[in-house]
Amino acid sequence: MAKFAVREMALVVVIACMLVSASPRVGATITCLQVTNWLTPCISYGVMGGTVAPECCTGIHELNAAYKTTEDIRKACSCVKDGAAMIPGLDYDRINEIPGKCNTKCPYKVYPDTDCSKVG
Repeated sequence: MAKFAVREMALVVVIACMLVSASPRVGATITCLQVTNWLTPCISYGVMGGTVAPECCTGIHELNAAYKTTEDIRKACSCVKDGAAMIPGLDYDRINEIPGKCNTKCPYKVYPDTDCSKVG
């Protein structure tokens, strides 16, 4: 159990470092670091299932409240898609269930082939 927690934390750190170094898109006010901070509590549900953590739902609601422009939505989509691709064992169908479980909506579905330039 402790090995899994260490591995999960290491993945979060790697994702955060990668997203911090990613160049921002013009016009977006949302950063990948913000998206990572808001959605990190959702990783365990995305990998293992079970119950969605309340902190995950809080993060999704905060992300939705942060959208100001279509470019914000596209930026967040790219951040989520790129970060999700680095999480071993992530179940994309499970990830896409989370907004409904948190009584909200997401303006895009996250899959490896999602074209974030067309969302919003």
